[in-house]
Parts: sequence; structure tokens; C-alpha cells
Amino acid sequence: MQRFISPDVIRDRFSKAMSQMYQREVPQYGTLLQIVQRVNGAYLQQYPATFSADEREEELNRLNVERHGAIRLGTAQELSTMRQLFAVMGMQPVSYYDLSAAGVPVHSTAFRATDEASLRFNPFRVFTSLLRLELIADDQLRQRAESILNQRDIFTPRARELIVHSQQQGGLDDAEADEFVREALETFRWHREAQVDFATYNALSEQHRLVADVVCFKGPHINHLTPRTLNIDAVQAAMPEYQITPKESIEGPPRRQVPILLRQTSFKALSEQIVFSDHAEGKHTARFGEIEQRGMALTPAGRALYDRLLQQNDAAAFTQFPDDETTLRQQKLGYFRYALAAGQSLPAAQGSRQHLEALLAAGVITATPIIYEDFLPVSAAGIFQSNLGSERSGVSQGSPNKAAFEAALGCQVTDEFSLYQALEEASLQRVFGEVSPG
Repeated sequence: MQRFISPDVIRDRFSKAMSQMYQREVPQYGTLLQIVQRVNGAYLQQYPATFSADEREEELNRLNVERHGAIRLGTAQELSTMRQLFAVMGMQPVSYYDLSAAGVPVHSTAFRATDEASLRFNPFRVFTSLLRLELIADDQLRQRAESILNQRDIFTPRARELIVHSQQQGGLDDAEADEFVREALETFRWHREAQVDFATYNALSEQHRLVADVVCFKGPHINHLTPRTLNIDAVQAAMPEYQITPKESIEGPPRRQVPILLRQTSFKALSEQIVFSDHAEGKHTARFGEIEQRGMALTPAGRALYDRLLQQNDAAAFTQFPDDETTLRQQKLGYFRYALAAGQSLPAAQGSRQHLEALLAAGVITATPIIYEDFLPVSAAGIFQSNLGSERSGVSQGSPNKAAFEAALGCQVTDEFSLYQALEEASLQRVFGEVSPG
């Protein structure tokens, strides 16, 4: 009987292979990993209770392997096949992001694991954007870009075969999984040979540098890999010591006692030599280094408050956002994971949810913020803009088209709030014995 490898293991192998490849292609990424490791080590020394004793080993493993990548695709066909490729690794499309609201002509989703065990094992995620050709104002240039994109195939023939093979037989064995990782990696590799001439590249760059980045190359080279830090302010301060200049400000919420959502910073990595189809040579700057700090996932009410304060464009406005776990929980602004404290059991008279607050106050039950696994469209756009040669432009209503994106994807995206709510609900069911532990 054939033994299939878990999609979690395939994802773990792929993310590690991707990290090794990107370190060879962008040496500063290796330096970035050193900075993050140093900062995380110092943080855990200062705050040894960050992870509970029974979770420490698992949480440290997650922290050390955690990465997110980002790619930009050009056609609906590329997005559909990419969805199937990521599915082999147990990654599903979560949420819809309209980056046109910040002047970037793409819309996006995040491919990631969705169940708790898979996230603990390796939470590798890829922010995946699709170019919106309809936002290119010049008709002739738009048609030229579409023609160029339709001539390329970003997947190797063997990668396509293994995707179908996995779908037909329900998985991959050990040797097939290794081959799949090697073949899939080719899609994300940097190619210095452009598939357009110098004049076409310049015309597309003038329209938007991200359009040139998507259209002009043989594939969707990984444009950044992002490790997770426990203290992004310390990383931002440390980068100049390593001769790395960070962007001027950290994207996302201001610094807080209880981190929420996602904070990101970046630095420009490479101005890379490219050779055009007419043999002209030039440089292209798009791939960069990025670091993130993940905080608590917010409920719809919490996210609405965050978005409202963000629109005020004033960090001081965030003083209106509660900054202690108890208030955040009681006002239902964030999602929490509940568990019986070590050595505790429910008193016979308090075995239902109506006693939750009393049990929390007595230390019988603990409540831990659930980590945000997703992205912030304005922050993503700000990072994109700064690494394409300009700081963020203003934020507008944009022109979202979720239906068109899902049509290209070939399925609906999962609502992120439903995933966090399910995690919180499952933890409550375990605490109160409403389901068997599993």
C-alpha cells in the first residue's frame, strides 16, 4: 500500500527549500535572519514567560521556521494552477485584498494552512497577487502586456504532472514529494533574462513599476521572504548596525503592550542586472527584505475599530484602542484560545460557559490571544510602494472586484474571521467538555 506524505510535511520541505534558495539569490536575507534570531533570543531572555512551559518547544519551532513569501501573477490561468499547486501543500486561499485602494494595480489572497495543528507545525503562507490588466489605462499597452503574459508558462511540465498525480491518487509519496518541491521551486526562481525588449520594459515601468515586474519576466520570482520577530522595533533599530537601511516607518498598528494584527518593516534588497530580449542590459529593483511581528487576531468589531482609527492617519488616535487583554476580551475585540490552567479542573458547580468570567478570575481557565495569520492590505501596499521606488500614496476606496478574482481562482476565498471564530469556539468546547479532546 502506497504511503502518502502529509501535506504539512510537503509544505515544511518547500518553505525550507525556498528559504535556502532565496538566501542564495538575496544574500541580505541571510543577514536578516541573523538579526531576527538575535532579537528574538534577547526578547525571550527578557520575557521568559512569553511561551508557557508545555508549549515552549512547539512555539519555538514555529517561530524559527515561520516565513511568509509574496508573488505576483499575471493571468487567471496562472492563479488557478497556483491554487492547485499550493493545495498539494495543504494551503488554501484565505481572504480577498484590494490593493488598488493604495494605488497598486493588483488584488490578492493569502494561501495558508487553516487548521490549528497544521499552523503549529509550519504556518508558511504566500501572499499571492494577480495583476489587474483592466487598470492599465493605455489600451495598446494593456493589449501588449496581455499578449506577453499569454505566451509564458510559469510551471514546469513535471510540476503540472505531479499536481494532477496528487489530485488523482490523493497525495504524494516521499520521493514524489521531494520531486514536487524541486519542480515547484523552479516557478519561484529569479531569472535575469527578461522576456521583453528594453523599450517595452520602460513603457510598462512608466505605467507602474509593479506592472513591469509582473509582465516582463519568465516567472513570478519570489519578491520577498519574511521571518517573524517578537520585537519589530528592536529589529528596525538593529538593521543599520548590519549596514542595512530600513524603510522610514513600520507599517501597521503603533507599538502596544498587547500587539494586534500585523506590523511590518522592510529594506530594499537588490538592484538586479537583467538582460532584455534585444540584448540590452539594465537593472530592476523589486525584490526586498521584510520582517513582521504578529499580534492578536481581531474580531469584526475589533477590525472595524482598527480601520476607523487608521483612517484618521494619526498614531495618537490608537489610544482609543484598548491595550490590555482583559478589556480586549470582555469587549469582544479580539479572539482568544481558552484552556484549563495546569493542574486545574472545573468545579462541579461551574461546569458551563456562564461561569467563564469567574473561572478566568480564579485562574482555573486561561485565555491566550490567538495569533493573526493573515495580512493588512494597506500595509502590504505600503511595503510594495516603498520597494518600487516611492513611499505609500494616499488610500482611497479602490475598485475591489472579489467576484472576478474568485472566478480566476476557481473557488471562493475563505473568510478569515470564520477561521478565528472556529479556533476560539473549539477551545471553549474542549474546556467545558462539550467535545472529546482531539
